[in-house]
Amino acid sequence: MTSLSVRRASAVRPVHTRGAGPGGWAILTALAVLAVVMLLPFVVVTLNAVKTPAEYSSNGPLSLPHGIYLDGIVDFWNRVDFGRKLLNSTLISAAVAVLAVVLSVLNAYALGIGRVRGRLWILVLFLVANTLPQEALAYPLYYLSKEVGLYDSRLAVILIFTVVQSAFGTYLLSAVLGEFPREIMEAAAMDGAGRWRVLWRIVVPISRPTLSVLMIFFFIWTWNEFFLPLIFLISNDNQTVPVALGVLQGDKMMDATMSSASALLGIVPAVAFFLIFQRTLTRGITVGAIK
Repeated sequence: MTSLSVRRASAVRPVHTRGAGPGGWAILTALAVLAVVMLLPFVVVTLNAVKTPAEYSSNGPLSLPHGIYLDGIVDFWNRVDFGRKLLNSTLISAAVAVLAVVLSVLNAYALGIGRVRGRLWILVLFLVANTLPQEALAYPLYYLSKEVGLYDSRLAVILIFTVVQSAFGTYLLSAVLGEFPREIMEAAAMDGAGRWRVLWRIVVPISRPTLSVLMIFFFIWTWNEFFLPLIFLISNDNQTVPVALGVLQGDKMMDATMSSASALLGIVPAVAFFLIFQRTLTRGITVGAIK
């Protein structure tokens, strides 16, 4: 056998790795315990949602149901018109996610790549805007929406959260686009590409993993918002899922199984959305870490 053959054989020889040490097993055990602790409330809510009120009263919340009782879920769905609440939350969250990402890209393109004057102070302003509590914004936004005739409309909530979410998005993307390779944009400029073409044909496609992660976060954050939608969406037809769940808590007509059914219906859409876009989220975070 020649020396070249020996080198090839050694190159394809399998590498034997050691098993996980005590530290690895401890980490796996801790992660397994943490997963069980996080999933346990969801399991308990699911079990109580499919129990009859009599089973809950006699056996308690930790007992297994004797069968699948769906009347509590159906009654809650019909009572609050949950399908409409689901549509409102989906429409508002999707619109905010898309519009906030677009606005964040435009702002960050000017701040991170355009290097406008006062860039540092503008970024500080966006950072301060992220720290403001929603309670401080409630009255000015309420008064303004009343004046322009947008109070109790989904459009008002979409506009408010688009601006709120884009403040964080601008701050994040400005740091990302600040490290964007100048050589690529200079080459595009030499080929005759203008600023808009560079943005939509070069910057956005290359930054797509980061933008996808940002859009997913904006959707979930907007979906879970409660305080401002509670103030601005007072009519039953415009309410979102968190508002409907919060308003009905403590209702005398709600028994324990129906309350569990309401909690289950409020959790399932967000979990389903996360599972659908889990691969996109993981890919975007991995690409951002590598970069």
